[in-house]
Amino acid sequence: MSGLAKDTPIPTEIKLHKASKKLEIAFDNGARFELPFEYLRVYSPSAEVRGHGPGQEVLQTGKKYVDIDRIEPVGQYAVVLEFSDRHNSGIYSWDYLYDLGLNQDAYWQTYLKRLEEAGASRIPESAKYVSLK
Repeated sequence: MSGLAKDTPIPTEIKLHKASKKLEIAFDNGARFELPFEYLRVYSPSAEVRGHGPGQEVLQTGKKYVDIDRIEPVGQYAVVLEFSDRHNSGIYSWDYLYDLGLNQDAYWQTYLKRLEEAGASRIPESAKYVSLK
């Protein structure tokens, strides 16, 4: 049982573009999206990120340079993305990936606003300090 709605578009192609840090995904309805790795990481569908209910979301910070190391299929309905920060507990269903693509601009602006309100940054702590030796 996949849990997908019967009208959910199905991917026809998924490509990792390591240099540009984007996942390109094409669907059988003609839609095609390029989703940045950072965007996919901060909107992971995992309980670690989304919490176990409304209002329990955990703001993800410092993910600007995150990579995707691996993609693993989950049946015929989803993939698991393994990120360079070792996060790999989110199952990205086709309908969730499609939603992320359709609403990318709005979701990204919401994320940036949440970061600003929290006084947080997309830059990891380890990259904020540069030795001047």
